[in-house]
Amino acid sequence: MMRTEQIRLLLVDDDVAHRTMLKANLAGAGYFLFEAEDGDEVLPLLARQQVDLVLLDLKMKRMDGLTTLQALQEKGYSLPVIVITAFSSVETAVEAMKLGAFDYITKPVDIEELKLIIDKALDLRQLREENDELRKRLQERFSFDKIIGNSPVMQEMFHTLALVAPSDATVLITGESGTGKELIANALHENSERQDSPFIKVNCAALHENLLESELFGHERGAFTGATTQRKGRFELAHQGTLFLDEIGDLSLTTQAKILRVLQEGELERLGGSQTILVDVRLVAATHKDLQAMIGEGTFRQDLFFRLSVVPVHLPPLRERSTDIPDLSRHFLQKYVIKNRKDIKRFHPEVLNLLMRYDWPGNIRELENTIERAVILCLGEQITTHELPVHLLPEGVAGPVTLAMDSGPTLRDMEREFIRTTLLQTGGNKSKAAKLLGIARQTLLNKINDYKL
Repeated sequence: MMRTEQIRLLLVDDDVAHRTMLKANLAGAGYFLFEAEDGDEVLPLLARQQVDLVLLDLKMKRMDGLTTLQALQEKGYSLPVIVITAFSSVETAVEAMKLGAFDYITKPVDIEELKLIIDKALDLRQLREENDELRKRLQERFSFDKIIGNSPVMQEMFHTLALVAPSDATVLITGESGTGKELIANALHENSERQDSPFIKVNCAALHENLLESELFGHERGAFTGATTQRKGRFELAHQGTLFLDEIGDLSLTTQAKILRVLQEGELERLGGSQTILVDVRLVAATHKDLQAMIGEGTFRQDLFFRLSVVPVHLPPLRERSTDIPDLSRHFLQKYVIKNRKDIKRFHPEVLNLLMRYDWPGNIRELENTIERAVILCLGEQITTHELPVHLLPEGVAGPVTLAMDSGPTLRDMEREFIRTTLLQTGGNKSKAAKLLGIARQTLLNKINDYKL
């Protein structure tokens, strides 16, 4: 997995010469190291510093590695630990792994081998954290009764989803961009019997064909330039869980054929490999494209389409479920009021009328962006037509063009509020705020001083 921040390692070893050697080699490889000369220093250091991984010598004078591991377990630390041991103490290293260590390495340490073990440990930790976070969000948001939609067309769709979710049937979700296809895929997984297994998603439109095949099926070491290690693909990572392929209409015919084989046979080979790997995956796919038309054009396989659309689910555009707009708008209002620390309580009735009359070509995503913008611009306790974009307003309705009049906030008021909100969103980081606002940092500093922010 790609990591953009410097990795922080804690090296615990009472052998000063060995610690110095490891520190020099690992720092040269780009890691940032904290040091502890004995196990009793680990917990106090972790209380002060954020650490990604611990390198722990097993034999130390005051507190040995096993005792240190037990102390980490008792305090609830879940960060990966790699133990360092002599050849004569391999049995002790195995005991350490039973206590939760990720792996062990023997002295004299092979730095390249150690770096590979570190990368594997961090990849596993990141994957677990992502799945834990996703599962937490799913529990909070993605059950069917928490997806907003009381319109008849949505209620009919919920009925279909409730029937198909417990099965292993492949589902094809269609609908315009911004209608919430990923939300439905999440809900299908959370309401299935695979809910305790991984939910893995891939945006097929975001990667070049060669990268996408490696992402889906994995690769062996040396399969192509830059493939320095073996890597499992998303199908393997989703074993016994659900794989969500978004924008499946963007797949090449070659990749389509490979996916069809996995669906038919339940097996695959990694790129550059010959070993057949069995996978048990439930597939959910989504697209905004007309796959039937693509079949006629020869750009999408008909046999794959039939495999994908065992249960077709169509998400209606927002213009066909306008009665859901008030509830969706209130949901987004509450979300962005909290995020922006505002005290906005409601919409003016005319605002809801205008929102319901608009066609929303960008669907729910456009509605959410519109509400977020309105919250940022609003200075009172109520969203009015002043905070709506001009294209939502009929002729003659007061909107942003009249903001300089006595009845509404001035452009200066709006600029001050927009800068204040952006600073809140960036945690006070002025360089980042200036970039988001599209102005020079010094200009931002001048405005902060001018507005006394």
